[in-house]
Amino acid sequence: MGHPVSLSTPTGRISAWRADPPIPPHGAIVVVQEIFGVSTHIRHVVDRFAAHGWVAIAPAFFDHVESHVELAYDEAGVARGRELAAQVGFDRVMGDIEAAAREIETTTDSGKVGVVGYCWGGTAAFLANCRLGLPAVSYYGGRTVPFLGHEHPKAPLLMHFGETDPLIPPDHVALHREHLPEAHIEVWPAGHGFNCDQRADYHEPSAQAALQRTLAFFTRTLR
Repeated sequence: MGHPVSLSTPTGRISAWRADPPIPPHGAIVVVQEIFGVSTHIRHVVDRFAAHGWVAIAPAFFDHVESHVELAYDEAGVARGRELAAQVGFDRVMGDIEAAAREIETTTDSGKVGVVGYCWGGTAAFLANCRLGLPAVSYYGGRTVPFLGHEHPKAPLLMHFGETDPLIPPDHVALHREHLPEAHIEVWPAGHGFNCDQRADYHEPSAQAALQRTLAFFTRTLR
């Protein structure tokens, strides 16, 4: 269903994976990758949102540093992904997300645009809400804590966490509840990366339930 596209951003041209629904779209969603790149998993996420009636696009943020990044879910992949994420930086990602939203708005009659992100992308989705005013869904955004208290949501916000996530312990989830009283926060009986069927922590019941909450959120906030 999806296909590669080229995306013009404020800091250079990058690639992206885009999918359009077979019906008139409900709206549009910018999908923000994990640190592993626009992988098979992220492309499947984009295609799945399109199958549910949304225009979806996943910018390849790491193209600013290295093209065609698809890292393995292992220690080497984590280490390289962290390096690339640090080199790209969240400020540049915000420009890319804004460019992707504009691309969708100008090429389709897609209506409103939201953003969803996973892990590193979950924090980027949170920041896109605060800085760009986009309705956002954040899945296990483990890098969000340092921004709490001085970054403030400007649109509806849904956050998914795993109950047994070692990277986001309960006290960090509590900090989110304290600083983001306007956000809807879900905690699922799962670990980190529970939405990705290529990871050891994949938990299908939580992934499916979180997807339904996410679709309902976007239906409510974008249509």
